Amino acid sequence: MQPLSKRLVVNRRGSTVWDVRTPVGRFAVKLGYRSQSHAWTALAPAREAAILRQLNGTDDIHCGEWEEGTWSAQPWWEGQSLFEVWEPHRRSGVSTAPNLAEALSCATALADLHAAGWVHGDVQPNHFVMGPTRTALIDLALAQGGDVPQNYDFSYRGCLVHYEAPEISRSILETGIAAPTARADVYALGASFFISATGRRHVPYPDDASREEQRRAIVDSPHRPITVRSPLGPLIEQMMSRDPADRPTALEVCGALRNSS
Repeated sequence: MQPLSKRLVVNRRGSTVWDVRTPVGRFAVKLGYRSQSHAWTALAPAREAAILRQLNGTDDIHCGEWEEGTWSAQPWWEGQSLFEVWEPHRRSGVSTAPNLAEALSCATALADLHAAGWVHGDVQPNHFVMGPTRTALIDLALAQGGDVPQNYDFSYRGCLVHYEAPEISRSILETGIAAPTARADVYALGASFFISATGRRHVPYPDDASREEQRRAIVDSPHRPITVRSPLGPLIEQMMSRDPADRPTALEVCGALRNSS
């Protein structure tokens, strides 16, 4: 089918994403290929498509192979990322507290995924797309929880380090792989709230630090003081506890946000 239009949205680390309009709808088209540091990126689009089919039970998610990896096409989610929506809170001199209803919409999307038996493994602000009616949690290529075709599967080797929980970073440093968990997702959600509201990573390290140095800082250093105005601030503090057992579940985060509204 000949597209009506296409727009490059992402081009980095073994993946390109296109916004493609066709006569039958608008799609996010992803192309995966080997990057300099990762081979799994070539398989990521097809792996995500297999997960989305299980979660959504729909036939409008497509995938296949091309000469450098795999591709997928899925319905486009309209909206802005959490990081974009909370940009006003990062401006110098702005003292307004983040909108709790917006935070709740993100926590609800994560809680729904967990209730379906999956963990995301790559929670970050840009993966929450806040639309006119609800917030979608996208980019599930690293999710764990169900069957994935063996020829598209790969080991979990962490996510964008800015949002990794200490236990995930420690496992990557010690063994090269980790097991994503719902509690690690909650930590990442807290770190996503924090950076979206303040512009600061949860743990300080130089901008040019290697991934190993970033993970070592997360393992060895406490997170930054939570300066987000209450009532979200104390909740982020709980979500980013170094002990996974002390973190609330995503569903409990939803309850706390509803009670604070």
